[in-house]
Amino acid sequence: MNGAWRSKFGVMSARIGTKGFSDSHVEGVSTTPTGVYGIGSTMYGVNGNPGVKYSYHRLVANDYWDENPSSPTYNSFVHGTNPGGYSEALWQTVPQYNYFAVINYNIPVRAATPARGSGIFLHVKGSGATAGCVSLTQSDLLRVLEWLAPGASPRIVMAPSQNLGRY
Repeated sequence: MNGAWRSKFGVMSARIGTKGFSDSHVEGVSTTPTGVYGIGSTMYGVNGNPGVKYSYHRLVANDYWDENPSSPTYNSFVHGTNPGGYSEALWQTVPQYNYFAVINYNIPVRAATPARGSGIFLHVKGSGATAGCVSLTQSDLLRVLEWLAPGASPRIVMAPSQNLGRY
């Protein structure tokens, strides 16, 4: 209200990139980029739509997130041939991609050398830290995904707690 952040849920335990947060995230380095980002227009998952308010795509064989900086479809969902680089075979990554939302980091892509990074998601926790994404338990993630409404233009803030004042 009145430009102030409001908490919707209680504290949720999350995991981030193996190497922590970074103000200068780059492709292939397991850091989570700091900042405030929107949520992509489509949510995805190996499992069927859990009841999200966004468009939903149930993953099938040959669904990839293109993480190849040399590709014309860099940092986007593609179906077909593996685009190479660090691209992820989304349908094969369980439980992490049982359900996920795209965090609009480097979307639209801004050219940089080295590349600014791609494939930053809000997804189900696996057994350890992420490659740069934010992960929650499946039950917490589903609460968040089902609550998010595209018309509200939701944002995610990613930063160490001592830096939250920036946002």
